[in-house]
Amino acid sequence: MSAETPRFDYQNFLKTLTVQPGVYQMYDTDASILYVGKAKNLKKRVSSYFQKKGLPPKTQALVKRIASIQITVAPSEAEALVLEHNLIKSQKPPFNILLRDDKSYPYIFISSGEAFPRLAYHRGAKKRKGQYFGPFPNASAVRESLNFLQKTFKVRQCEDATYRNRSRPCLMYQINRCSGPCVNMVDKEQYDDDLNETRLFLEGKNDQLKQLLSDKMHEAATHFEYEQAAEFRDRLSALQQIQAESSIEAGMGNMDVVACWRENAVSCVHVIYVRSGRIIGSRSYYPSDKLDCDEAEVMDSFLSHKYLSENSLDIPHELVLSHELDAPEALIEAIAKVRGANIKFSTTVRTYKAKWLAMALEAAKQNLRQKLSSQMTLSKRYQALVDALGLDEPPQRMECFDISHSSGESTTASCVVFDAQGPRKSDYRRFSIEGIQAGDDYAAMQQALTRRYSRLQKEDKQMPDILFIDGGKGQLSQARDVLAELGISSILLVGVAKGPSRKAGLEILHFIDGRELDLPGDHAGLHLVQHIRDEAHRFAVSSHVQARDKKRRRSRLEDISGVGASRRKALLVHFGGLSEVLKASQVELAKVPGISKKLAEEVYSALHSE
Repeated sequence: MSAETPRFDYQNFLKTLTVQPGVYQMYDTDASILYVGKAKNLKKRVSSYFQKKGLPPKTQALVKRIASIQITVAPSEAEALVLEHNLIKSQKPPFNILLRDDKSYPYIFISSGEAFPRLAYHRGAKKRKGQYFGPFPNASAVRESLNFLQKTFKVRQCEDATYRNRSRPCLMYQINRCSGPCVNMVDKEQYDDDLNETRLFLEGKNDQLKQLLSDKMHEAATHFEYEQAAEFRDRLSALQQIQAESSIEAGMGNMDVVACWRENAVSCVHVIYVRSGRIIGSRSYYPSDKLDCDEAEVMDSFLSHKYLSENSLDIPHELVLSHELDAPEALIEAIAKVRGANIKFSTTVRTYKAKWLAMALEAAKQNLRQKLSSQMTLSKRYQALVDALGLDEPPQRMECFDISHSSGESTTASCVVFDAQGPRKSDYRRFSIEGIQAGDDYAAMQQALTRRYSRLQKEDKQMPDILFIDGGKGQLSQARDVLAELGISSILLVGVAKGPSRKAGLEILHFIDGRELDLPGDHAGLHLVQHIRDEAHRFAVSSHVQARDKKRRRSRLEDISGVGASRRKALLVHFGGLSEVLKASQVELAKVPGISKKLAEEVYSALHSE
């Protein structure tokens, strides 16, 4: 703290502070949020930050930056916990334990309101009518389940548009992975039976499903319907096999097993998801922690962040925890309100729960050590690059740009961001390039750089210390001209050009002053540059493919003024497809309901103007 910075007058502040439960928000001299906390007794909790002895070094660093504290009184500790969670999520204070990964979980979805409902992968808001099964820990777990269901129960998984426009069975029917409801190859009663069996499997009612299949098999055999009996036998066999392949299966409970492991001031929380007594997957989280919290504190913050954000249907009735929380009552009450039913925290467990907890703890331990090991490798590469470039101090932020297109189509630029911790994917940006000559990479780079750094200037955001450009001297000159025009001189520009053979390890680094740096192929600093460059290339290509595919899926009719959705549909239905619309004359176009002679002329002109 500088001598000019006034210290926070905590003594007068504490004199009038209430003893009620609530939330406190700490701010620095710039009125930027530092930390958000909740307390059962606000005066007692806030006073603990200003004790003269016993504070950890990182907490002392926080206290030195406090310029003001704001208080919000809550009716109860549970209400304070919910408010704290909402404030952390919206304000992202740097000294709180934060989870960067806030993606929604994937589900399996069965539609409703249709004669032949669809089975599908779903992620995001649950807006469509139907049943949602999950959550699953990752997309691969959903796809694995969908693959099994497709082979076993043959419920359709095709898009509704594909389903409605089929005139003959698709490949899935030919390879016996769909019963063909689109062309009436299965009656509704049989399809509903298949759908019911699918629901039983997804609900984890495996014993009931096995009994149902067994009864159907025997009934079919009694009536000499041996082919039907064989199909039920195969379904029963597939179900028994997938149960045998489960990692562990016991009981019928739904629970999450949560374990925390901490080393070198870094934490890993590993969650095993158990549904209907079966492990359906697991996931590791790495909470950001700047206050050297212990495992119980990390676990407390993690549970608040995760389960107060969850959909009520996604929260199981029990959480098995590796560490006992200091005062879990408020958290249990808050999660129970979200869930709409009681929830149980368990730390002392036996039998199969103890095995699952041991698995989760070992996974957290191994995953954290692997992450720490990779970070040590990154740190070595980082320092090697600093030495190779002759920098006085390590860069805080590095950015890299790349351009991608297909023969000039859908040109896209990528910007990736790295710091000492590696990729900062939340800061990645993509740019759709427009208004340039097709294939002009120099103009594309100029546009992307101008848009990026003029915006950072306008919003007063952090500039990179190093800007890598994927390309040689030409692209580097474009970057130099853009930064000069914007009046930016603080960024070190480095061009990354492939060597004569264009093989990895032979890259040459170019600088604005004409210098070239040819590092050995095994140089750790060059490996970091390659990582950054390859990530920029990957992100540029993926962004371009998305833009190109979106453009190609777009009908040329959508760009014609006066031709809305109903008229597009009328044209496509009348002629049987876009290719036939393109062949039609103005007279033929005018015969379509809703298309006047004048509009037919405009449509014909627009489709044949190229």
